[in-house]
Amino acid sequence: MNPQDEQNQLNIELSAEVAEGTYSNLAIITHSQSEFILDFIKMMPGVPKANVKARIILTPQHAKRLLRALQENIAKFEVANGKIKEPDPMEGLPFNLGGPTAQA
Repeated sequence: MNPQDEQNQLNIELSAEVAEGTYSNLAIITHSQSEFILDFIKMMPGVPKANVKARIILTPQHAKRLLRALQENIAKFEVANGKIKEPDPMEGLPFNLGGPTAQA
């Protein structure tokens, strides 16, 4: 490795807490002129309230790079594992997430 490569290297640290990850089954994306806001939410069956578990704020340029990276990774995933099945858009959000329906 030459000295120029060493200067351009980025040292990224991942704490144990962040490495555990945060589960999300819903994302809400909003934007302004200068930023995109991604709210990651965890909905639970039978619970009418859901909490935002993580909020990520991106510049428009970074949001576009993220979109491209996701597209590339999804394409690679589908080559290795088969096409990802998407739910029928007419069904709407799975508010019960497959849990039992309420009974009176």
